[in-house]
Amino acid sequence: MGAAPSRVAGAMAPVGPTAVAPALRLDDPLLRAIGGTPLLPLPRIVAAAGGGFEILAKAEFLNPSGSVKDRAALGIVRRAVEEGSLDGRRTLVDASSGNTAVAYAMLGARLGFRVELVLPRNANPERVGRIRAYGARVVFTDPLEGTDGAQREALRRATEDPARYFHPDQYNNRSNPDAHYATTGPEIWRQSRGRLTHFVAGVGTGGTISGAGRFLKEQQRSLEVVGVEPSGPMHGLEGLKHLPTALRPSTYDGRVVDRTVRVATEDAAEMRSRLAEEEGLVVGLSAAAAVLVSVEVGRRAPGSVVATVLPDAGHAVDPLGGV
Repeated sequence: MGAAPSRVAGAMAPVGPTAVAPALRLDDPLLRAIGGTPLLPLPRIVAAAGGGFEILAKAEFLNPSGSVKDRAALGIVRRAVEEGSLDGRRTLVDASSGNTAVAYAMLGARLGFRVELVLPRNANPERVGRIRAYGARVVFTDPLEGTDGAQREALRRATEDPARYFHPDQYNNRSNPDAHYATTGPEIWRQSRGRLTHFVAGVGTGGTISGAGRFLKEQQRSLEVVGVEPSGPMHGLEGLKHLPTALRPSTYDGRVVDRTVRVATEDAAEMRSRLAEEEGLVVGLSAAAAVLVSVEVGRRAPGSVVATVLPDAGHAVDPLGGV
């Protein structure tokens, strides 16, 4: 049995907009800035691996709240508003490892709805600070239960008080992969000029790899989709799940993924340092893990063009002693 969830962090602080707008307006310039991120070549990383292939990395850290999760969060919120599930009177409650929570908090502050996020207590402090800066509430759960424990607590809250809470459940919400099918996949295909042979992406909710991967496979049937997971259940790759030991999200479509490569946190940390020093990109560990796998894919397939996703930027302080 894991430890009981703590009380709401910062409960005495403001918890969201003080006045709720009668309607949530989705036609907003900030929301229109989500997506359209560049696809960056990594020539030095490729050259150091012997060359003969390309890696093109989608710079998702350039989204407004700083991560790829802006896409899924917007898709989820948009559908909820259109269907009337989220109208400004209920509080959005969901579980997250951090990035989706930041995206939800930004959207809540911008559009005018309350947000309550459930995170493991060992969530990155920088992300927690940003969530609170947007005025959202944070509930911590047992860190040993990871995001699985956070998912169970978010569901418990929504089930016990459905009039108060709207629970979108990003791990089982079709709007998550659909957002990547509609935006991320087409952008990568267009920016790569249709030359892709492989697509590599981390597996967390599974939304990015399932949605973008499905679109890319429809364009090029021979394209191989490679998933990236941590090497074990206890790891430091924030946002990624070790599926053999975790709650399996329904947003993950195993039919799209041709194979999975598992990465140790320490190996991702080494690649993270290299990306900063050799390519000028300070990224998170999950992004570094995806690049590490992309290098191995390219080495084994001369002439290949490998696209991958850099979900977020790195933090100022790296607990593993890197960038």
